[in-house]
Amino acid sequence: MTIAEARTASDLPRTLSELLSGDKTDAIVIAVSKDPHAKVIVLLIPRGSQAPTLAVKVPTTADASAVVEAEGRVLEAVHTRAPASIREGIPSPIGFVVVDRFRALVTTALPGTLMARDYHRWRHITRARDVGADFNAASQWLEQLHVATAHTRASLDMDVGVVAGLRSRFGGEPDIASILATVSAIHAHLRSASTPWTVVHGDYWFGNLLVSGSSVVGVVDWENATISGQPMRDVVRFALAYALYLDRHTRPGHRVRGHEGLRAGHWGAGIVYAVDGRGWFPTIVRRFIEDHLERLGAPRGLWRAAALAGVAEIAATADDPEFALRHLQLLRELVGLGEPEDRG
Repeated sequence: MTIAEARTASDLPRTLSELLSGDKTDAIVIAVSKDPHAKVIVLLIPRGSQAPTLAVKVPTTADASAVVEAEGRVLEAVHTRAPASIREGIPSPIGFVVVDRFRALVTTALPGTLMARDYHRWRHITRARDVGADFNAASQWLEQLHVATAHTRASLDMDVGVVAGLRSRFGGEPDIASILATVSAIHAHLRSASTPWTVVHGDYWFGNLLVSGSSVVGVVDWENATISGQPMRDVVRFALAYALYLDRHTRPGHRVRGHEGLRAGHWGAGIVYAVDGRGWFPTIVRRFIEDHLERLGAPRGLWRAAALAGVAEIAATADDPEFALRHLQLLRELVGLGEPEDRG
């Protein structure tokens, strides 16, 4: 369903209860986020069909409600600017229905299966071929988005309020002044280069990518998106998130199968391994970031600075305070201001 078709549809009920009533539609709750301001995702499947046609994002708090409202607006803007080839892989906003005292966003549902399913499949992330295929699929979709939405060329600025956010969030940390100075220097180094600015998803990781075969066919969860931003933010977010969970299925203290230089038990060890380690996986990560820098017209040598800026952004913006703090501690280690044992 296109936006035009959705806008002319007159049968979108006022409430979610009305949308779910009757015997023509089945509903499946597929996700309940664990963030402090959680959202619930409900897929609506026409009776007799195996594929959902609508998705409903239901906020559970006032802050979550504001985020959901903003996502509806940004999806509308993205669909207005992006060509058809890109719109096919982005949910179309249809409208809002009332749930308790909040408004839930209704969008079209996209085909495909989450890349996360394969990521957590037995031994998938132990094989360079399979991991390389994931990075290649994510890369191709991002390149399409960048080419389709590129406009003004500007500095490679990955601050986007990160330094201010870190200062506000972690002002009580004893070494915050040193961390802020280091992050500011990283941002200044990156701003020596420039790239086109594009639509930015804002949370481009394998948990939000829908795949079919060897291709990404859809991207969901656009609540952190911006119409005009620095495209390298999505590049490094994918690489960092992919690295973070490499040791998820390995017992603490044991080597992670397929990754000779990685041992489980130290939070963020996968990211340290990706950024500073040696082996086929760090090579894939480095080349992934380098290739996008080069494609966008920036020096390949900025890859590590871009990765560190990505860690700082997560620390400054993550909804979960503990997740944010862990990234700050990880950043402290990566820039040489702390040791692994500091993080427990």
